[in-house]
Amino acid sequence: MALSRQKKAEKVGELAKELESSTSAIVGTFSKLTVSQDFELRKTVRNAGGRYRVLKNKLASRAAQGTKIEAALQGLKGVSSVAYTSGDPVALAKALSTWVQDNAEFTFKLGIVDGKVINVEEVKALATMPGKEEIFAKLLFLINSPAQRLVTVLNAAGRDLAVVINQGVKENKFAGGPAPAVQAPEVQPPAVEAPAVQAAAVQEPAAEQPAAAEVTEQASASSQDSASTTELVVEPPVSE
Repeated sequence: MALSRQKKAEKVGELAKELESSTSAIVGTFSKLTVSQDFELRKTVRNAGGRYRVLKNKLASRAAQGTKIEAALQGLKGVSSVAYTSGDPVALAKALSTWVQDNAEFTFKLGIVDGKVINVEEVKALATMPGKEEIFAKLLFLINSPAQRLVTVLNAAGRDLAVVINQGVKENKFAGGPAPAVQAPEVQPPAVEAPAVQAAAVQEPAAEQPAAAEVTEQASASSQDSASTTELVVEPPVSE
């Protein structure tokens, strides 16, 4: 049944809205599919994070204009359908490849990943690659592995330091107060200074003794002079 121009415009607008956020797509074809097969195919694509549509080639070409999967929907011929996603293209390729193994009526035409068109063999190779989640998990492991080893080493060093400090506290190695060996030089006078002070104290009287002897001698001499003078004075004059 031919679609009216208005219906075609509605179909194009609806499909364009769905394709607008899509980044990857896989285009396929089939000779015939039962209702049960079609239901399982849509369910498989949905579980992989995508959506599935049977296309009218000209309408698909118009609807895809300006989208990231535009190149994959240009110039299609024959029966065409598309599974598209804004998520992991590997997950979509894996899901479709697994389903196709049990449903030979469906085959791939081409695919597109982030704007790059890929052929049938590349679609099959895409299905064998690790998914984004697996790649991210491996990257996180590689990134975190050195960090985990560093944390382990740091934790071990911290534990060892805590053990040493705890042992020192138990043995009073961190007790306050200066050691006697350090105080001894500050309290006691130097051993070499004591004899010098004593010698000076002993030698001072010896230095003063000659002065005392001189005073004594001078006193004796003065006494003798006084005596001589006295004798001269008291001597009576000679009479004539």
